[in-house]
Amino acid sequence: MARRPLPRILSTGSAQIARSRELARTAADSATDVLHPLITTTRGLRRLASAGRRRWTETPRDRRGPLLFLAASVILVVVLVPYGPLLAVVTLMSAAAWQGRDRTPPAPEGPDEAQIERLQVLYEALVPHFSTAEDPSPLYVHGGDWETAFPTQEFDDSGRVAHLVIRYPAYFPDGEAASRARIEQLLAAKSGRGREYLFVWDEEGNELTVSVLSPLPTDIAAQRFVTAPGEAVLGFTDPSRVQRTLPLAFGADRRDVPPVVWRTGIRSTEPHLLAVGRPGSGTSTLLRSLALQALQHGDVLIVEGGGTGEYACLAGREGVLGVEIALDGALAALEWAAAETERRLVAANEARQAGHPAPEDTKRPLWILLDRPTAFTHLAQADGRKDPLSFLQVPLRHGRAAAVTVVVAEQYDALDSLSEAVCLHTRARVALGPASAEQLTAVLGTPPHTTPVDDVPAGRGYARLGSAPVHRLQVPATPDPYDDATSDAHRQAVLDLLPPRSAPADARTAAHPETPVEQDTPADVTGDAPTAAESRTTVETADGTRTAADDRGSTVDAEAPESPDTPGDGWSGETDQAPTPAGTAVPKIIVTKTPPPPSTPPATPPAAAPPVASPQTVTAQTAGTARTTAPETALLERPVREPAVSEAAAAESAVAE
Repeated sequence: MARRPLPRILSTGSAQIARSRELARTAADSATDVLHPLITTTRGLRRLASAGRRRWTETPRDRRGPLLFLAASVILVVVLVPYGPLLAVVTLMSAAAWQGRDRTPPAPEGPDEAQIERLQVLYEALVPHFSTAEDPSPLYVHGGDWETAFPTQEFDDSGRVAHLVIRYPAYFPDGEAASRARIEQLLAAKSGRGREYLFVWDEEGNELTVSVLSPLPTDIAAQRFVTAPGEAVLGFTDPSRVQRTLPLAFGADRRDVPPVVWRTGIRSTEPHLLAVGRPGSGTSTLLRSLALQALQHGDVLIVEGGGTGEYACLAGREGVLGVEIALDGALAALEWAAAETERRLVAANEARQAGHPAPEDTKRPLWILLDRPTAFTHLAQADGRKDPLSFLQVPLRHGRAAAVTVVVAEQYDALDSLSEAVCLHTRARVALGPASAEQLTAVLGTPPHTTPVDDVPAGRGYARLGSAPVHRLQVPATPDPYDDATSDAHRQAVLDLLPPRSAPADARTAAHPETPVEQDTPADVTGDAPTAAESRTTVETADGTRTAADDRGSTVDAEAPESPDTPGDGWSGETDQAPTPAGTAVPKIIVTKTPPPPSTPPATPPAAAPPVASPQTVTAQTAGTARTTAPETALLERPVREPAVSEAAAAESAVAE
């Protein structure tokens, strides 16, 4: 059915309403100007009537008679006098016009004495910077007139400068950052410390505009932000710096706040971020906020070098691959992240060459969050092990194509310990907490457009995405919900955003060994739980060799010929091997459970049969040689379920062997 066009009043109603309002406002202003004398006279008559009524009420009753006689005598005389009524009306209208005038005291034109003195001090302080001896008609001279140098000035209620336009000579080097910094520091000191000033340099017009910025809101709690996939909200900034707002909830109220949005993913120009700050400045809060936003559409891997348990609330949650606070776990996790990035690149490349879309597991975003990773660098150097930050080179270099995002949070005193790859590829920068102009310039690449202050709340700082301008930033309050110092409102806000917990497959199988949980336990396994000798681990290396390892870490060759010391079942024997160095990668690990052996062993030991694949498998795709013992943190990839093998198929395979 054809869609009917909307009525004209609905399609163009908003424009007509706006035009009608403008016409009505113009007509009202014109009528006010024309009828202003009548309005003034009417207001005066009303005031005279009120004064007469008040006078009559205040007069005692015994004196009201003589007062009425006097008023009547005056009226009689006015009527009998020639032109008396006309003169009486003119006199009454004049008195009404005088009483109806606007009695609001006019605003003082120009600054008062205290403000003039403050402006004169600013003028005298700028003389050495804006004047030279060769200037024939200098704009700034000692004892000169400040009115020509400061054409516009505004003050706040405390008498300090709130808005000021400063003219300066054309020969001042306003294109040099050092010259600008000297003027900005001088104006901030003379105008009043403790406030943030915005400086706008008009190089064409030779004017400097100084404005006082209002503080950013600090009552924004963690919540779901209205963003698209691949967008993360770093915090909130001034309304004049961005052209977008987000609806936020402030208790029962809602209002729009301008955000600083960081775009990640394949089409991002700044796929990785570096956050720097002092202790207590809010870098961990920023990482928790990003983790809660990333868990909506992807997976998160957290490596904490401080060891304070700031991210314990995320451990065991769905989408959280691991929260590592030890050196061994950090090495294994970052090594897996590097191998996972390579695997995604290879899988996507093979799919493109075959003309197929990229696999879904290569499109799911993977976030690697590192809080103070340089602490592991010192531990690794002390133990003679590999630097964990060296594994970040592959995710940083190729992470954008593999949907891998790296976020590093570090302190100012440890910036020199960061690797070159981290400093080179993290073009999105955030600086939180109090810092000097030199520190902010070293982190952001350019000085901020406002003057930094010494006393700032947690989460306050600056952000710069690549070569974009510097924005003031206030990170939403995302504290650790397990911290006793956290308020109940902020704690509940974070707990509401946490994903549900996911129980490990091993724990569920151990708790219910006879009940299959999502095909994690073979259907033919009955009786008691398998012992340590009955639970084996098959390790498949890159060259195809398969070895079996029990729970204690020993291994046996599953495809090698049976040795004389090995029993006929091929599983109870143990062959000790030297441990693999820490620098090697984690191989593909397949955990296999076999049924218990018969109570009466056969007279002749049968030939060793290969282990039967079961549905309970945990894989970790990495590159490199096999390790005999894999750390628990290496099993970061989600379980890959293989089809179950029936007893009949297993028997036929054994007979064929």
